[in-house]
Amino acid sequence: MNTSATETGAPNCWQCRHFSVSWDPNLPYACRLMGFKSRITPALEVLRADGTRCRGFLPKSDVEGAESSSNDSATPASGKPGLYSTFSKLA
Repeated sequence: MNTSATETGAPNCWQCRHFSVSWDPNLPYACRLMGFKSRITPALEVLRADGTRCRGFLPKSDVEGAESSSNDSATPASGKPGLYSTFSKLA
């Protein structure tokens, strides 16, 4: 029987859209959805405190990775102006 950690325990925060790294060295991990920082990954903190898996897990989409890797156009696929087009207007 081959079960993954996501089926039996907490989801992987590093693959979640809401996960971030905090500026605080004492509480280095943060969950933007739930609004807290922790010494351990937020999904493990939720599992430890509540006894249930994190219900806010939302996997990072491939579209985000494609937008950040395309530097050849000023407007990404989303239609919103990119960072470089904003700075070029200021210059």
